[in-house]
Amino acid sequence: MSGIRGISEIVLHVRDRARSLAFYRDLLGLEVISPPDFPGPVFLKAGEGNAGIPQMVVLVSLPDDAPAFQPPSHLHHLALEVLPEEFDAFQQRFESHGMEVRSGQHPVIPSRTMYIDDPDGNEVELICRAER
Repeated sequence: MSGIRGISEIVLHVRDRARSLAFYRDLLGLEVISPPDFPGPVFLKAGEGNAGIPQMVVLVSLPDDAPAFQPPSHLHHLALEVLPEEFDAFQQRFESHGMEVRSGQHPVIPSRTMYIDDPDGNEVELICRAER
């Protein structure tokens, strides 16, 4: 047995599928890989993966009568890796959309990080490699 090879999916409950899709597909640039007429969740490719399965963010719509999210949520945050040369462009894109961009420092990995909130209040981290 070779063990775990990576993370395949992060599945998020969303209130407004169109708004969340605009965030993850249009703002972050994730590719929709589920068929256009698929009635279920929206599967978005976040990376190639390591064992033949793509890394995905999956958006699952909540029913209209589902109770409101209450902090703290079960998800602390999800982190997506970006290329170092694209990091600043992402920050500028978020700021141009009026989003609050928060910075941070990873406690273990030499990196640059930023945090934003998706339409449902989930914290999304973008991280890239940095020299020490």
